[in-house]
Amino acid sequence: MTTRRTTILADADLLERIERHAQRARTTKTAVIAAALEAYLAEHEAAPELGFLAVGRSAHGRLSLDGRSIVRREVGRRPGDGR
Repeated sequence: MTTRRTTILADADLLERIERHAQRARTTKTAVIAAALEAYLAEHEAAPELGFLAVGRSAHGRLSLDGRSIVRREVGRRPGDGR
């Protein structure tokens, strides 16, 4: 992973809270900010595009139910995720 430096502007109180949290957790402010950004983005990123499932007819009545089940299971996965 390549890291890059950036500058953020934040309220002094927020920066002090980050500093206190980092000290309590025995970590760095960088780690706290990175974890917070990861959590925020994971919650706010657009839903992943779903791959093509199937179109057509089937003699099996469960096909659409199975397709929905597969979609629900796969939507939570990220590329390269071994779950």
